[in-house]
Amino acid sequence: MIADVYPSREDEFPNWLDRLDPVVYRDDPQNAPISAEQVASFERDGYLVLPEVFNKEEVSVFKKELQRISQLPEVLEAPSAIREPDSGALRSLFAIHRDNELFSRVARDERIAGIARFILGGDVYVHQSRLNLKPGFKGKEFYWHSDFETWHIEDGVPRMRMVSFSILLTDNFPHNGPLMLIPGSHKQYISCVGKTPDNHYQNSLRKQDFGVPDDGSLTEMVERNGIDLATGPAGSVVIFDCNTLHGSNSNITPSPRSNLFYVYNSVENRPVEPFGKIAPRPEFVAERGPVEPLKIEPQRYTG
Repeated sequence: MIADVYPSREDEFPNWLDRLDPVVYRDDPQNAPISAEQVASFERDGYLVLPEVFNKEEVSVFKKELQRISQLPEVLEAPSAIREPDSGALRSLFAIHRDNELFSRVARDERIAGIARFILGGDVYVHQSRLNLKPGFKGKEFYWHSDFETWHIEDGVPRMRMVSFSILLTDNFPHNGPLMLIPGSHKQYISCVGKTPDNHYQNSLRKQDFGVPDDGSLTEMVERNGIDLATGPAGSVVIFDCNTLHGSNSNITPSPRSNLFYVYNSVENRPVEPFGKIAPRPEFVAERGPVEPLKIEPQRYTG
């Protein structure tokens, strides 16, 4: 049985634990697919924004496919389609790396997966993928959280050897609900309060109430480190560590915000039984079955 070195949702009061795992698993930044300065920035801050990794034509191909599948009744009614809690509008569509040929290719694109393999120090697979939509006027907020806390407690991922990539499909401005991150927060793990309800994922994918840090811990973390906004033009990529605290505000502007989201995990860090002693979440949320290392290769997309 694997020891739980990052316990959470067990005690009456929150607890801060030092990170026990590396942020970057390789120590040869001169051989990275990004610059040594960018590697150092990611290791220090827990996130990195790479401007315009994908060109306008490629972004147009992605958006056309997004628009096509988001109108299909079978997609909208699937369990992997998550709706906004009030309006019922599509909020997220999970498992796009399994269910869509185009977005499966994107998961293997060396421009993102190659960076993931470097950061995680070896072969990777996709733990989770999804389309995220935050429409103008109606897109709701998502509260502060560490993804790893959820993936550890609810999915059984043992260690912090995961990294997320958000491909911006629309311009992300400070005013249309972009990703907010607390730089440096990835270096400590906040053990949260509150026992996880059964089938928590059914609500948490719309509005997370458990596995969120307490107000006091968030206040102290922000006082120490501040808050950064991940903004940039469409085609840019936001990379962030699995334990970086992040969230986003509601979008009450006319400018929609959407992205493709891929979570890479090391093949040496596959999920075990959830550490929260609950039933595992469905496979469309968290890949659990036997998986082959991702075949990473150059990709180009034309419409």
